Amino acid sequence: MTEHRFSQLDVFTARALRGNPLAVVHDATGWSDDAMADFARWTQLSETTFLLPPLDPGADYRVRIFTPGGELPFAGHPTLGSCHAWLAAGGQPRQAGVVVQECGIGLVTVRRGGGRLAFAAPPCGREPVASDLLASVLDATGLAASEVRAASWLDNGPRWLALLIDDPARLLALAPDHAALRRLAKVGVVAPQPAGADTAFELRAFAAPIGIAEDPVTGSLQAGVAGWLMDVGLAPPAYVAAQGSALGRAGRVHVRRDADALWIGGDVTPVVEGRVRL
Repeated sequence: MTEHRFSQLDVFTARALRGNPLAVVHDATGWSDDAMADFARWTQLSETTFLLPPLDPGADYRVRIFTPGGELPFAGHPTLGSCHAWLAAGGQPRQAGVVVQECGIGLVTVRRGGGRLAFAAPPCGREPVASDLLASVLDATGLAASEVRAASWLDNGPRWLALLIDDPARLLALAPDHAALRRLAKVGVVAPQPAGADTAFELRAFAAPIGIAEDPVTGSLQAGVAGWLMDVGLAPPAYVAAQGSALGRAGRVHVRRDADALWIGGDVTPVVEGRVRL
């Protein structure tokens, strides 16, 4: 039996229980792939991460990211939550104000400033969606083709089929067939908020293929959607997006594009500290 420090944090919220929870196992050296996968299935959270010494000399730490359905090369809320946990445990970055995370897609920069962490979004590939697949996805989500303004594959490690619709109330009312989506794709749906709202967009993330009916707040999807909408002139270079409302959460994702990168930021709230004995 070994013992490891354990953290559980709520990401993309300044108020506990309103964001997306993340489990973090510190100093997971010696854990096998099977042990990590078993523990992630046991937590039953969207993601569980395992902190390790870096292999790349340019990184401050390495992280492996597991869902109940398997390992991911990158994910957003695990990046912010893992970085927060690493720093809280005494991690010392090589550069002041910047943490460099090593994960499956390579190195990811996390910026520290203004009391909030933000990661530089990895490059995101985009592809059109085949018409037959799109028709099946719309059938599974309950959306009519006339309600969808645009659709695109977004791939920044996780691969999402993103749909843009006009009506945020319709978005919140969706009740997808998750069993059907499990066979099709992870689907993100985004809608602009009405004038005067405190956020610019509302998103939902249906992730049945990785064992999660709906992810509360999804940094990778938010990053892909932000770049997509900014590039086609449908989003400003800085905004705040909401996610999790349909689940009783109040996730807030802070998006900003500058000359250096597209930054995805959010608050992180520690909730549980303890030990894992396995």
